[in-house]
Amino acid sequence: MRVVPRAATIAWVALRYGLDELVLTSFQKPWLRLGARVASVGRDLSAPRGQRLREALVHLGPIFVKFGQVLSTRRDLLPRDVADELALLQDRVPPFPGDEAVAIIERSFGRPLDALFTSFEREPVASASVAQVHFATLADKQGQSHDVAVKVLRPGMMKVIEKDLRLIHKMARWIERLSADGKRLKPREVVAEFDKYLHDELDLMREAASGAQLRRNMRGLDLVLIPEMYWDLCHTDVIVMERMSGIPIGRVDRLREAGVDMRQLARDGVTIFFTQVFRDGFFHADMHPGNIMVSVDPETFGRYISLDFGIVGTLTEYDKEYLAQNFTAFFRRDYKRVAELHVESGWVPANTRVDELEGAIRSVCEPYFDRPLSQISLGMVLMRLFQTSRRFKVEIQPQLVLLQKTLLNIEGLGRELDPELDLWSTAKPFLERWMTEQIGPKRLWRELKEQAPYYAKTLPDLPRLLHAYLRRSDGAASRAELQALLAEQRRTNRLLQALLYIAAGFILGVAAMQLLLHLRLF
Repeated sequence: MRVVPRAATIAWVALRYGLDELVLTSFQKPWLRLGARVASVGRDLSAPRGQRLREALVHLGPIFVKFGQVLSTRRDLLPRDVADELALLQDRVPPFPGDEAVAIIERSFGRPLDALFTSFEREPVASASVAQVHFATLADKQGQSHDVAVKVLRPGMMKVIEKDLRLIHKMARWIERLSADGKRLKPREVVAEFDKYLHDELDLMREAASGAQLRRNMRGLDLVLIPEMYWDLCHTDVIVMERMSGIPIGRVDRLREAGVDMRQLARDGVTIFFTQVFRDGFFHADMHPGNIMVSVDPETFGRYISLDFGIVGTLTEYDKEYLAQNFTAFFRRDYKRVAELHVESGWVPANTRVDELEGAIRSVCEPYFDRPLSQISLGMVLMRLFQTSRRFKVEIQPQLVLLQKTLLNIEGLGRELDPELDLWSTAKPFLERWMTEQIGPKRLWRELKEQAPYYAKTLPDLPRLLHAYLRRSDGAASRAELQALLAEQRRTNRLLQALLYIAAGFILGVAAMQLLLHLRLF
């Protein structure tokens, strides 16, 4: 019952802003439209529909603003006027007063503002759903001045978000109980993932740490700039970082005027995304245009500038390898391998016929190859894949929800920068190179180096552990201990076999060289 007042509030706001007109026009039910108008008597619908939708989302709070931000990147799915209005949600959410921001800063650090900064702009430069940013200047211990950006969490955010999350959790339980697809779609697990990432976003110290990690990961790529954090001035409610300057990526006209190569910029965005996902397993998962700029400084001209690290995604080694194999098989149009991978991973029931799943995937994907993004709607592809997945009872993987969302962001950005970008051919060489490194000699050598200290410590203990187990007269050794010991022995055997194969290959190579030299001499 606690969610009923919030549900009623959402319905009331939707009616007051005339959102029923956007939904009910497709229904030939006059009594529905009449009921909505009676319930919202006195409302003003003079503002354009896009503006009313944006204002309704702002009124409903941060979760709904984030929903609008995601929608704003899909201009192929929205009317132009609605997409333009929703784009304002990326960094133009109404700010809270500057005096409140100052009070939060002083409370967080226990010092007056003048003791922290040599100058501070009370008017925010950007305001989003969770926090707003002020420009400031500070002096280091050597007296050198630094331009910084100060991000301040909105006051009272937790209370508002908790109400909406309770409602969303309740809806997820309803869907799981009442829908035939409920268990397969795992709505509660998906909402739990969203809940976790949203709470992480409310801890600005986590955001600072994520930004620092991304900065280290991207240091050698020379395609993206990430601000440095000032750790002495970082708190759960406030973080201070290096001030970045550039052109917002959504201002395509200004980028072209500055001489930025739009096609190269689009390709670089794909490279950054796939590098973060498959090389690092740690990726920026909130890549809407409000969080990305492009540098026009001569020293870093044309590089991406990444901001706002409140939501990041992580993938395990298993997830990365499985996804890379899927992508690689997909790019090669090897639909049979895609189907086999789904069965091997347990994403579909073990009794699924591979040939039937292969044919279904082919019918969805084949029509979209060799087309530029201007002729492809990834939303339509995903919708058809969803229909196929329901037929074959594919289980949704909650840990990949953020990846799917980010992929949609990437497509939306790519469409804006270069409508002719071929996402598939741009990503294919990268993934094939990555796969070669994962399954070839480089991976074997890397794992040998990483595991060498562990095996050096463990190998001498194996005979003693086995002897101790065999001497147990009471038979009390647990099955788990035995299985662990056997697994360790098998792992050691695989390592020794790999070393023997390498040694044998080296010896055979030397022998072959000697034979060739001998034949040449005679």
